[in-house]
Formats: sequence, C-alpha cells, structure tokens
Amino acid sequence: MAPSTPLLTVRGSEGLYMVNGPPHFTESPVFPRESGKNCKVYTFSKDGTLFAWGNGEKVNIINVTNKGLLHSFDLPKAVCLEFSPKNTVLATWQPYTNTIANKLHLQKINDFVLSPGPQPYKVAVYVPGSKGAPSFVRLYQYPNFGGPHAALANKSFFKADKVTMLWNKKATAVLVIASTDVDKTGASYYGEQTLHYIATNGESAVVQLPKNGPIYDVVWNSSSTEFCAVYGFMPAKATIFNLKCDPVFDFGTGPRNAAYYSPHGHILVLAGFGNLRGQMEVWDVKNYKLISKPVASDSTYFAWCPDGEHILTATCAPRLRVNNGYKIWHYTGSVLHKYDVPSNGELWQVSWQPFLDGVFPVKTITYQAVPSEVPNEVPKVATAYRPPALRNKPITNSKLHEEEPPQNMKPQPGNDKPLSKTALKNQRKHEAKKAAKQEARSDKSPDLASPPAPQSTPRNTISQSTSGDPDVDKKIKNLKKKLKAIEQLKEQAATGKQLEKNQLEKIQKETALLQELEDLELGI
Repeated sequence: MAPSTPLLTVRGSEGLYMVNGPPHFTESPVFPRESGKNCKVYTFSKDGTLFAWGNGEKVNIINVTNKGLLHSFDLPKAVCLEFSPKNTVLATWQPYTNTIANKLHLQKINDFVLSPGPQPYKVAVYVPGSKGAPSFVRLYQYPNFGGPHAALANKSFFKADKVTMLWNKKATAVLVIASTDVDKTGASYYGEQTLHYIATNGESAVVQLPKNGPIYDVVWNSSSTEFCAVYGFMPAKATIFNLKCDPVFDFGTGPRNAAYYSPHGHILVLAGFGNLRGQMEVWDVKNYKLISKPVASDSTYFAWCPDGEHILTATCAPRLRVNNGYKIWHYTGSVLHKYDVPSNGELWQVSWQPFLDGVFPVKTITYQAVPSEVPNEVPKVATAYRPPALRNKPITNSKLHEEEPPQNMKPQPGNDKPLSKTALKNQRKHEAKKAAKQEARSDKSPDLASPPAPQSTPRNTISQSTSGDPDVDKKIKNLKKKLKAIEQLKEQAATGKQLEKNQLEKIQKETALLQELEDLELGI
C-alpha cells in the first residue's frame, strides 16, 4: 500500500490544527482544531504515529492513525515535549530533578551533543582552552566515560570561544565549527571561524575553506559520506566535501547563507534567508545539475517534506510579525499551496509530520516545473542604494563583486577543480594586460604617430587610486587612457591640425567618459 501523505501542523493565533499534505491541502479531521492562544508546544513521535500537545491545562496524546485519544495528563506548565525512540515514553520539561545514572568526569565542560540513531550511543564534549592551552573536542561512547583511554577521538585547536558540533546520521563523525567573538585581524565583525572534522575511528582534520569570511552553515548529507559548507564574505561560496575533507564540487558564489539536503540526500537547496532576499538554488547532487531557482521572500523557516519532493517555507512570528504565512513548493520551483495569515493574526510554528526512513521511495528527479493552480508571484527586485549626489546621473554597469559560476560552468574545459586564489589572481592580471594592449592598438592613428605638440597641464587631473577590485581598477585604467588620448587630440586641434572624423567623435565622448570615471571612483 502506498504511504500516506505527510500532514502539516500549524500553530498560531488561530489555534492549533492540521492540514492534509499535497495534493489536497485541506484541514485534516485527524486532529480537531484546538482554538485559542494557549497551545505553546507540540511534538510528533519519530515515526509520526503519535502526536502530543500542551494547551496550558493538560498534555494530551493521540494516535494519528486511528484518531483516538490515548492519554491526558495534568501538566499545565509543560513547555517542551519529546517522545522516546520506541514510542514508550513521553518526556515533558518543566522545573524538575532527576537521579544521575552516569557521569562524565571532565573539568570545565562547556557543551555536549548526543549522537542520533540507535545504540551504541556516543557523545561529543567541548572544553574551552585557558591560559595558553588549546580548546578540544572529545568523542565518547556511552557508558565508557572512565580511564585515560576512554575517548574515541580527540581534536584540539586554538581560536575558539564557542563551538557548534554536528553529528552525521550514522554517528561516525562530527563537524565542529569553532568561533571567536572578535577577529583580531580586523577583517570581520563576525569574529573568526574555522571548521574541523573528527571521526570516531580517531581521524581528524581541519577543513580548508578556499574563501575567507564567516561560516554561515554546514550540513551533512543523509548518506553520512559528504557534507556541504556555505562560507566566505558575500557573495558566499558553497562547496561539497568528502570524508577526507577534500572538495568534491564547488557551486561558485552567490547570495546564500544556508544549505538543506533532501531526506534522501539526492537534492540540495542553497538559500539566502534572513537579511538576504530568499533566493534558492535547487541542485541535483548526483549529476551536479541546477534544477530550479525559486525565490521565497521574507522566509524565516524552511523544511523538506519526508517524501523528498516538497518543500515548506514560512514567515513566522516573533521573527517577523507581518505577512505571516506559509507556502508548499515542489522542488522544481512551483508553488502548490499558499496560506496567508489574516493581517491581525500571527503564525508561530509550522512543521511536517515525520516518517521513518524508507517509507517514501526515492523518485527520479525531474527538471520540468510541475503544473500548479497557484499563480506565480513576480518577486520584488530591490534597487541598489545610490548616494544623493549620484541619483540624477547615469547608472553604470560596474560590479563591486564578481560572482563565480559553479565548477561545471566555468570556461576552462576539462578543469574539474576550482581555481585557487593565486591562479584566479594571475588570470585576472593576464586579462587586464591583454585588454590594455588591445585598447592601446585601437587608439593609435597616423595623426597621433607624429611628434606631439608640447603638452600643457591637463585640465582634468585624475587621481591614482585603486579600489581593491581588479575589474574596477581595469575599467578605471582604460578610461584614463581614453581621456589622455582625447587631451592630446584637443591640443593638436588647438595648434590648427585637421582631425579625422573618428578623432572628432572621440573628443565628443569626453563628458560621458568623465562621468563614468567619477562614478567608478566614488564607489571606491
């Protein structure tokens, strides 16, 4: 029998209720709507068969399959719920005491993360450095916490005020994002970040990221054999690495700060949320082919449906208190369902019903957008800020940041590896020299080949400044050459020399060239 469609649970000022998943999107009778604003918490069991929620008076549990109420507990203050992996225990959180079953004796533990999945359970612990000693992360297997050789692996490093530890699904390795609050080099107000790899077999490494800047997101593939990192000053770079921490595929740069693998691991979404415009890139990571580029503006939440075909994006309070609502997409970019909360209401939480691995089979990836009855929205294009002095002047096409294309779209055929920083710099220098030679040849004429008249000081003096961007500097250099040639032509005309038609046309372009040069230098 085909698996049922995952339900969507919605919690907001309109109460707590469930919506049938694609293709129907109608309110589900599985769960009668709980009205009011007192529902502060809910959760599904890992297999999605049980659902528990707290309404400010009781914590109730229902069986989603047969729609029956199983239990009701007088726990009005519960603010967190969690089912055990075998659906036999419901843990609720409120002020309480526990009896300690086992303890890891390690001084100054600052953070720890339990591994996912079944036994044997593992734990990663972080101890910050002090008095010149490095920080370190150690991996242990429960309950083997005692003795000098109890740790499965150890990785020490400097420059870490705090860490984020990410287990892969098979609990065989941990990625550690080490962060400092202050970048002592002054390059960034984000602080400084490094990425480390630690495996339970004792192997460890520093992941070399080829672009400087913050690490926005790191995510494991469900196969546990590769991970994707989004990093570097905007436009950010995205790269897939293998377990040897070698780059497998470079997605180039773009406006992105998050990555999301599909449940089956065959599709990857790179997205720019938060202070970015919500651009998404949907990639087939088996063939490294771009599927679609939808835009989900003002999104504060993203989640893959367990079926591996549909995507949920939402705008929720308190992050944003206006334009709350959610959308359900097909990964090809079609919006299949959209719900906007009334202007006087808020959406607080929305999530998919979970399912166990293997319930939904992997389907062949399609690149053609699926049909939808929801009309397409044209995203608003934000115009770049221009200072008041430039708002009535022509707009030039100069870019401060040149985006790199993905690895398989770069112009170098047969080169499967991304260009290094040195190679990229040398390539730009070569292109600049080539352009300068071509410009010099095009500016030569018989009149200019004759001995020039004595030159006076040019009227339009040009400062020798650099922008730090090779492309902008190249444009400035070429403009200066053209303006210098125009000055020479004007001086020759002043001595009574007859100029050719093409030379007179060059002189007429002087005002436009000066304006373009001014715009470029104001952007420095």
